[in-house]
Amino acid sequence: MKEIKKLLVANRGEIALRVLRSAKEMGLQTVAIYSEADRNALHVRYADEAVCVGGPQSSESYLRGDAILEVCRRLGVDAIHPGYGFLSENAEFARMVTEAGLIFVGPSPEAMNIMGDKLSAKQAVKAYDIPLVPGTDEAISDVEEAKRIAAEVGFPILIKASAGGGGKGMRIVNNSEEFEEQMQLAINEATSAFGDGSVFIEKFVTGPRHIEIQVLGDEHGNIVHLFERECSIQRRHQKVIEEAPSSVLTPELRAEMGRCAVDVARACNYTGAGTVEFLLDDQRNFYFLEMNTRLQVEHPVTEQITGLDLVKEQIRVAQGLPLPFSQEDLTITGHALELRVYAEDPQNNFLPDIGTLTTYVRPQGPGVRVDDGFEQGMDIPIYYDPMIAKLVTFGKDRTEAIERMLRAIDEYQITGIQTTLPFGSYVLRHPAFVSGDFDTNFVRDHFTPADLDAKPDETTAKLAAVLTTMLMSEKKAPAAASSDAPAATGSNWKRNRLGVR
Repeated sequence: MKEIKKLLVANRGEIALRVLRSAKEMGLQTVAIYSEADRNALHVRYADEAVCVGGPQSSESYLRGDAILEVCRRLGVDAIHPGYGFLSENAEFARMVTEAGLIFVGPSPEAMNIMGDKLSAKQAVKAYDIPLVPGTDEAISDVEEAKRIAAEVGFPILIKASAGGGGKGMRIVNNSEEFEEQMQLAINEATSAFGDGSVFIEKFVTGPRHIEIQVLGDEHGNIVHLFERECSIQRRHQKVIEEAPSSVLTPELRAEMGRCAVDVARACNYTGAGTVEFLLDDQRNFYFLEMNTRLQVEHPVTEQITGLDLVKEQIRVAQGLPLPFSQEDLTITGHALELRVYAEDPQNNFLPDIGTLTTYVRPQGPGVRVDDGFEQGMDIPIYYDPMIAKLVTFGKDRTEAIERMLRAIDEYQITGIQTTLPFGSYVLRHPAFVSGDFDTNFVRDHFTPADLDAKPDETTAKLAAVLTTMLMSEKKAPAAASSDAPAATGSNWKRNRLGVR
């Protein structure tokens, strides 16, 4: 066993605080790092020790692997947890950590390299008969050859950056006439974002759902999956609402996707927590998309339905301990939802917002969890991702989880900035979401900024009708939907924005 006594969290905000809390429960000493912009951040105050590593820009602080390792050397740190974002999927940093004699709480640099490039990931999983989206399995730069392949695959097609993520370096092409221009734009964007202009072609799956499987592996060859998360509510190819389990997977499909996810992890000798992402088409065919070699933002919904603490499991695996459970020991209990509360304006194309949290009051009560890194009076810095919090609810079934999320959104008081709270309320009240009949095009097909100004009575009536149908199908009392009908869309949020109490 590799002993960890002191852990440094190489991150900031809500994920830093979330990791620090689990480490404290395990009896570990903790170290936080921070930039000049985060001097008064909650994770800085929570850790046993905290060190400033540079200026407000990420490149001056949270991305400075050399400065982080120097802090470790100075303070006698045993291990580094990278959280997500920043250096969490940087194979070179992971290698630097291990070469310095420290423990990296994550997969090996080799696994990161394989899965960090979409093309090498495809090559790695071929031997395991993993379903792949039709297209090229190597980078392509010849425009005419690419056009020919696109015609064979059939339009619409997707041009994707090999080293891409977060929707960058990705272009949808509907016909051959626009192909050349879109390919060049994808190459330029990939080069700018990742320093690598390699692109490949995939069939564009229309109306897909985004389903991901949480996996966990140890150094003894044991790999399990912790079931799926539905991540189809997105804007700009980035997730906003996630849930577990998915409302559309049958037990048979869940088992098959889980088996494939474990095989993907096995293909790169994966250790620690990771996520295998799939597209699910309208015929319930699934295709391997990519693997994220880190903890995911949406990991709390998996924790809620399995009863596991994924950060603690990561740390135990990093210490060389075997997983304390097998696949047969794992079961799904209840249903969980997560809303990413961003400092963004949904009525202005989700444009990031900055300012001071004039009012900041978290929701409470049964089945509500808030992972955040802010408190009232703090500023939202311009330098980093605009996520304020992960709002999570848990219920005995999907209906209760939705009802609790609506109640929690209504209780969550934030003024001084625009947030995604009213958008979350809109989505969870929409008949398409409540019925489970939605895909990654939800925002395009169902949302306009004017929808957030909809009359409360109309919205409530729509939701009550759908909930009544669901509740009746679950053989509950028909009156439950009307008696438990949620409050009007964003009512508290609107009152708070106007300063009304």
